[in-house]
Amino acid sequence: MNNNIVAIVGRPNVGKSTLFNRLIQRREAIVDSVSGVTRDRNYGKSEWNGKEFSVIDTGGYVRGSDDVFEGEIRKQVELAIDEADVIIFVVDVEEGITPMDETVAKLLRKVTKPVLLAVNKVDNAMREKDAIEFYNLGLGDYYTFASISGSGTGDLLDALIEAFPEKPEIEVKEDLPRFAVVGRPNAGKSSFINALIGKDRYIVTDIAGTTRDAIDTKFDRFGFEFNLVDTAGIRRKAKVKEDLEFYSVMRSVRAIEHADICILVIDATRGFEGQDQSIFWLAEKNRKGVVILVNKWDLVEKDTMSTRDYEEKIKKELMPFTDVPILFVSALTKQRLLKALEATVQVFENRKQRIPTSKFNEYMLKVIESYPPPAMKGKYVKIKYCMQLPTATPQFVFFANLPQYVKEPYKRYLENKIREKWDFAGVPIDIYIREK
Repeated sequence: MNNNIVAIVGRPNVGKSTLFNRLIQRREAIVDSVSGVTRDRNYGKSEWNGKEFSVIDTGGYVRGSDDVFEGEIRKQVELAIDEADVIIFVVDVEEGITPMDETVAKLLRKVTKPVLLAVNKVDNAMREKDAIEFYNLGLGDYYTFASISGSGTGDLLDALIEAFPEKPEIEVKEDLPRFAVVGRPNAGKSSFINALIGKDRYIVTDIAGTTRDAIDTKFDRFGFEFNLVDTAGIRRKAKVKEDLEFYSVMRSVRAIEHADICILVIDATRGFEGQDQSIFWLAEKNRKGVVILVNKWDLVEKDTMSTRDYEEKIKKELMPFTDVPILFVSALTKQRLLKALEATVQVFENRKQRIPTSKFNEYMLKVIESYPPPAMKGKYVKIKYCMQLPTATPQFVFFANLPQYVKEPYKRYLENKIREKWDFAGVPIDIYIREK
């Protein structure tokens, strides 16, 4: 899979988020809106004409008074230009061209990537005529649409699919597992990789966000062999003084989507912050295995913060998905790095394990018999058969006479029982109830 990333840019209040919501709701089956990936719902998956892509809404970042807006938007647009494959620039026909639109257009005119100019709130013939003024932005043809009603979005999406660059498939070397090192800026991702491979492959500085490009490193030491994907790279572009939260999410999206397991590195001195949680849920929503490494553990006063207390705090934030390995490491002193590798390889094994249908039924049907689903409206739910689906990630189906009566709490009970019996630590599990 080689996913394209689409960024929606523009000044505040032109309808970027409404367009974003419309795009990710296009197909319910693959919609995946991650709540709180920074401050707003800003990362989702969409599909059109058989092509799947990720959408990033740069809305919700601009804060402060009017004079701060321009600088903030400039940062977002520059970042989107840097990271996205296609950019949708949204403008508002009601207000016409504003000085801020011109600022954004000036940045976009220099770009070699496809830019689609989308004129919002065009819901009648009169406004269709008014939209002509947007030719003055110097970005060529435009697409008119109304994000509230959805009219015109089909043509915009057709153009979007056409604009996607032809990409070679991601080369998977010798079919090795891919482990992505993710985390907020300055948590020690590059130091961790340098400590593992024994040489300074990555530039490490105290400047958060030094690393730019995702790089693959083949790892073949201590009896382990895999591809290490760092959300990291060679040098920071001096002109982009980025919003670091937005930066780390955009960087993580691509790395997470192309990985099997995500190694989430967090800074022990800062705790498990909102941004760490966002990246964790991004990995979970993409059904990737996760290992959490609490880095810089050598800098923490041990008497005030024991490992058990620290671990419990993190697990509280991860509810209900708490079956995740958490290790306390130090990239600087190389403390517990081998254990971290062992845990990651174990999560990879957990993710691909297959349970024979006969064994699964033998165990789970007894579990269900001892605690059946609660009756609803005087009707009893009977589950007579279950199995693991032949999918890349662990998915289980239970066949029932009344599947609509089996609610989330009972599904969680089934998941917990599966985890008790089989080791799926670090791996999200899907439970489906179907009619027999």
